[in-house]
Amino acid sequence: MDPKPLYTLGLSCFYHDSAACILRNGELLAAAGEERFTRIKHDDHFPKNAVDYCLKEAGITVNDLNYVCFYEKPFLKFERLLKSYIHTWPRGLVSFVKSMRVWLGKKLWMGSVIKKNLGWKGEICYVPHHLSHAASAYYPSPFSEAVILTLDGVGEFSTASIGYAKRTELLIDEELVFPHSLGLLYSAVTYYMGFKVNSAEYKVMGLSPYGKPIFVDQIKKVVKVFDDGSIKLDMRYFAYEYGLTMITNEFEKLFGHPTRHEGEKLEQFHMDMAASLQAITEEIVLKMANHAYEKHPCDNLCLAGGVALNCVANSRVLNDGKFKNLFIFPAAGDAGGAVGAATYVYHHILKKTDRHPLKNVYLGPQYSHKEIQNLLKKHQIPFEHLEDEPLFTKIADYINEDKVVGLFQGRMEFGPRALGNRSILGDARKKENWQRVNLKIKFRESFRPFAPTVMEDHLSEVYDLKVPTQYMLLTAQTKSKDIPATTHVDGSARIQSVSSEQNHRYYRIIEEFYKKTGCPVVINTSFNVRGEPIVCSPEDALKCFLRTDIDILVLENCVIHANQVDKTTLRSQFVLETFGDD
Repeated sequence: MDPKPLYTLGLSCFYHDSAACILRNGELLAAAGEERFTRIKHDDHFPKNAVDYCLKEAGITVNDLNYVCFYEKPFLKFERLLKSYIHTWPRGLVSFVKSMRVWLGKKLWMGSVIKKNLGWKGEICYVPHHLSHAASAYYPSPFSEAVILTLDGVGEFSTASIGYAKRTELLIDEELVFPHSLGLLYSAVTYYMGFKVNSAEYKVMGLSPYGKPIFVDQIKKVVKVFDDGSIKLDMRYFAYEYGLTMITNEFEKLFGHPTRHEGEKLEQFHMDMAASLQAITEEIVLKMANHAYEKHPCDNLCLAGGVALNCVANSRVLNDGKFKNLFIFPAAGDAGGAVGAATYVYHHILKKTDRHPLKNVYLGPQYSHKEIQNLLKKHQIPFEHLEDEPLFTKIADYINEDKVVGLFQGRMEFGPRALGNRSILGDARKKENWQRVNLKIKFRESFRPFAPTVMEDHLSEVYDLKVPTQYMLLTAQTKSKDIPATTHVDGSARIQSVSSEQNHRYYRIIEEFYKKTGCPVVINTSFNVRGEPIVCSPEDALKCFLRTDIDILVLENCVIHANQVDKTTLRSQFVLETFGDD
């Protein structure tokens, strides 16, 4: 008789990007961000919907859980907040009052909150924030030993850490501490440039190729960079330690421009500022990585934390650093902390040796053909049902005919990237598709580049990259001039490579497109509009389709044509269903 399975639930919440995951005997069965269910981008509430999904996917109830794990230590974080406010008193009075209301209301009593929301009666395992990041980077990696580097805004006290892991043992042995933080420096400049903190840092990265790094020396007046990659910020220029804003007036005086407000025109100054920040970020990350190698000589590096989503810096580490092999956890930010907490408890605390390298990130909900057809019939939406092979050929035809396809299939991706199951696809050969998809479908800034998905067996032909990049976390120069819609202004691209083993259906679509056109690349952007999370359910996909100029919607094997649908009438039906008709 098989022994009873051991179930471990991981949680992250109350800062941004709340999420839950579940392990069965150490294997990651399911993981999802709360935002996908509530439709609130970067939702920070307790991930009740994500937990319910994970339990359902595992086929268990809360009573079957063995361990519940949280991705940081609330009392330690509270201690850091109090010390910061005392250190900067009385400047932080307004922020202190606002923060204490939240902390004394729920955050400090995390155990009670978790038990109340889950109906959990057992103990809760608290794993420090950066240790959760480190665990999420190492335990799902393919390595039996590795150096680990984590970088983000701030956890309890740590803002970056270096560690080393071998088999099940993981040790953090060097840390950078608050208020000195590369993540917060990047967020401060993001704020200064008029973008949303903890949300739009990637926009600054995307804007940087339009500028020149002419402000590097000025930025280095506010941040001192040491040879080992550690940094020291001049806190005269920053307000995040005590205030409700990121920077002080001194920061604005130094650069000679006021803080840009959202919606205001982006000037060349902002582009040059983005380029300068990106250059310093790459310098710091590369120095940290090289220092980590000198500290722990090993060929393998694992990266996690929000800064690890900076794919340009990641590529510098891979191309110019000392490590031969690199693994970046796809949900590198706070959502991934749920996985880190659960895997740390399973492997390091419980000493379980059965490692389960990450196969893919298709860990979210899946919907049946019956559910999809019932939805379409309910709203009297005409559709065509095709079997797999004819469907793959048909989608390739649509892309070749310059139609934009919303592709909804299989299990939803975990993390911030759409990787072929909740994606919008287009023809990368048509330069005008860059603007068309940005403005008419995504409703986002025109400067934002699109990522390509390339067949893995053609990767090195099209891009100057020799290693697969399944999770869209590396950039490389484009060798081909035939795919301008996915080539950024500096000739680079943020690439997803896909193999038949990783995602057979998605690969087959691109393979059919390649057979027809000789091009093994398509545009892949996330299935959502600006300001909303990536779609989760068929209904989410249908609503997005009705609000945009997507030509073809594919829900599993059901194909819907925009020119056969009265979008205006259907939109009003969905509004009435959502808000009621009274």
